[in-house]
Amino acid sequence: MYRRERHSVTDLKIHLVCIAKYREEVFSLQELKLIEEVFHHVAKQMDFQILEINGEDEHVHALIEYPPKLSVSKIVNALKGVSSRRYGQAGFKKPYGKTALWSPSYFAVSVGGAPIETLIEYIKKQSRPRRTGLVSH
Repeated sequence: MYRRERHSVTDLKIHLVCIAKYREEVFSLQELKLIEEVFHHVAKQMDFQILEINGEDEHVHALIEYPPKLSVSKIVNALKGVSSRRYGQAGFKKPYGKTALWSPSYFAVSVGGAPIETLIEYIKKQSRPRRTGLVSH
C-alpha cells in the first residue's frame, strides 16, 4: 500500500534492528512489551508506522513504513531515545547499570525486494525472551 501525501506517493519501508548495549540479555517479555508500546507511541507522534515488531533477549526487530520527510537516523534516534528513557522510568535495569539501554549502532535495510509477508513472518518468528520479567537482573 502506498503512502499518499500532498506532493508525493511513496512506499518506503525498512527492517530495523536495535541492539541492547554490550548485547546484554536485558529483555524479558514484560520489558519487550514496554519497548513495543513505546515504539508504537513514537511512531504515532512522528507519523510513521510499525508494521511488525518483535525481539529477543538482547535485540529488537521492527518493520517500519515511513514518509520521505523523515530520515532513518531521526526515526532510530527517537525510538531509541524515548524507549531508553521510559525503560528506566519503569524501573528496569539497563545493561551493567549504565544510563543507555541501546548500543549506539543499529542495522537498517530497505525492504523493497522481499514480499512484505515474508518479512512479517520472519520478525514474528523471532525467539521471544523466556524470562517473565519478575526476576531482577
